[in-house]
Amino acid sequence: MTKPTLNLLPLILSFLYISGCTVAAEPTVQETFVSEMCFFTHYPDVCVRSLLPHANAINESFHEVARAALAVSLVTVESAKANMLKLANLKGLKPMEYGALKDCIDQVDDGVDRLSQSVREMEHLGPAHGGPANGDGPPHGEESSWHGSNVETWTNAALSQVQRCAGGFSGRTLNGKIKTLVQVEVRNVEQILYNGLDLFRIFTNKLSIASDDV
Repeated sequence: MTKPTLNLLPLILSFLYISGCTVAAEPTVQETFVSEMCFFTHYPDVCVRSLLPHANAINESFHEVARAALAVSLVTVESAKANMLKLANLKGLKPMEYGALKDCIDQVDDGVDRLSQSVREMEHLGPAHGGPANGDGPPHGEESSWHGSNVETWTNAALSQVQRCAGGFSGRTLNGKIKTLVQVEVRNVEQILYNGLDLFRIFTNKLSIASDDV
């Protein structure tokens, strides 16, 4: 009877290892919250990938998930700007490519400024300034509405700036590797920004509902 048991040992150990991995991969409450919130965005998979590393800091807070989404948006736009600067320094660029890249970098740089303002405004809507920690409490009235409007206006402005950048490469004469790389950067930024706006609107809707219940 010993021999068959020994023969099955590798299979048993393999099963135990797989079972252990499955248990370890069980999402936390915080991770589940992020996934559920991302379901309501334009690009759920992108949202989950970008926000899941911040799940513990978000901690089931509507304010924090919106704040994290905007912070990730800012980092993404800054990264896109850095990558475009590298492209502009490549040797052998055509004059039209360099000109389009320079304009594009200027647009993205403006986007960085707008998003920086949005991130700062989000702080005025959080618990540190007397606001609700998770969007379940009442808003701050007109002041809260003003800060919220600023966030949405500046984030939309950043999105428009990035889209103008892509527009500078719309002509066929600029077809090529540089145009493709710029389009990849812009597409990534657009997806992150759309998701950030979605999560911010969910947060402000929560505030509005809370206000109606007061």
